[in-house]
Amino acid sequence: MKKSSDIKEKIIEVTTELIRQSNGDINDITIRTIAEKANVGIGLINYHFQSKENLITLCVQRIIGNVVMKFSPLERHYQNDRERLTDWAIQVFDFLFENKAISRISILSDLSGYSIDSNSVKTQRGFMLAMHSMNDVDKNMLSFVLTSVMQTAFLSANVGVGLLGYDFDDRSSRNVFITRLMSVIFDGIRK
Repeated sequence: MKKSSDIKEKIIEVTTELIRQSNGDINDITIRTIAEKANVGIGLINYHFQSKENLITLCVQRIIGNVVMKFSPLERHYQNDRERLTDWAIQVFDFLFENKAISRISILSDLSGYSIDSNSVKTQRGFMLAMHSMNDVDKNMLSFVLTSVMQTAFLSANVGVGLLGYDFDDRSSRNVFITRLMSVIFDGIRK
């Protein structure tokens, strides 16, 4: 008989693979399919995770967490922290829109149960690494503001054009938004 932790991990592995195969469209993933592929009973999935939503959220958090941990910004020479941070933010913002389903699940999960281990905090810490010439207090604040604004813009993308004038489905428009956001963060709003 397998250990409970092995069975639980097998369910997570199978579900993660199904999420990847579905390109993040989790509506077609059923508990029955997960159970069949993991070779376990449906009751065991409910016992360990209580619901499909909890299982999916856990798997998505792992997927995004792995992406955040492996994030390796483009190697290039930057003139300053602002240029570096802008480039990294553009890459992260593009990732959100290229992986809409899993990004939405990850962000909403973080917002409903924010913790020091959340992907949002990991993203903030990543952005802090882009800033070399600031003190830690300013790095913390700037990375928190940047991450929060990017997440809110992503979640409200369907009204982005009407609300902000940016079409977030268009990569060049996203780049302009991030560049403008950096201007506001570093220079403030000019009259």
